[in-house]
Amino acid sequence: MRDKLLPPHRGPRIWPIRTGFACAVLLMVAAGAANPCARADVEPDKELAYLIGVTTRPGYNFTSADEALDYGYGICAKVSRGLGYAQLITEVQGDFNTSDDYQASYLISQAANELCPELIWQLRNSAAHYRPPASAGP
Repeated sequence: MRDKLLPPHRGPRIWPIRTGFACAVLLMVAAGAANPCARADVEPDKELAYLIGVTTRPGYNFTSADEALDYGYGICAKVSRGLGYAQLITEVQGDFNTSDDYQASYLISQAANELCPELIWQLRNSAAHYRPPASAGP
């Protein structure tokens, strides 16, 4: 009789995955609450979004959240001083020892979108006619 009341088993349960993800998010939020932001002009959730974007993507290898934030705010400072997009791409590629334009542009975009959104138009204008260098090819 009891078997008729229970629904049939429909594959693996995803509850442990959801619980693990929720715990990870709570730990990140708790860590952010324990370290108040030193930069009062940016909302903490924007900094968290930037950190998630650049620390979960392979290739940057920041040693700490502070190092990642400092680097992002450094990008913002360069944009505010009028450094052009092409030069910014070159500097980021040099800092991370890569020739991947996407990797460099992703980091620059994350910094601008999350840490200094007031500079987005300035950055876009400097990138308007940017073309990646032609690759050597095979």
